[in-house]
Amino acid sequence: QVQLVESGGGLVQPGGSLRLSCVASVRIIRFNEMAWYRQAPGRQREMVAEITRDGTANYLDSVKGRFTISGDNANNTVYLQMDSLKPEDTAVYSCNVEVLIGYDGTTWWGWGQGTQVTVSS
Repeated sequence: QVQLVESGGGLVQPGGSLRLSCVASVRIIRFNEMAWYRQAPGRQREMVAEITRDGTANYLDSVKGRFTISGDNANNTVYLQMDSLKPEDTAVYSCNVEVLIGYDGTTWWGWGQGTQVTVSS
């Protein structure tokens, strides 16, 4: 069973930066797909950033130019670099990945537990 452990959230002032990490608990061959979602109180969950199977990166319009998603297969980790943070970025952020874990084609898909990001002065 694969688990995803997230870290890097916290309280930051407007204009600040945070880097979220999402680490898989087992050795992976590669990330097939990766994404970060967020959910603010009283709002629906929304996709913030993703890298699709063909390597295309997509971003929520409101974070374009400020957030960057990346993956490190060697370290089993997906990152979300968040710069120029705004109060409206406050939410619980969760990673969602599909990983290739077996050379026989075995994959795993799942979610991290979420990490709180609060942007406030």
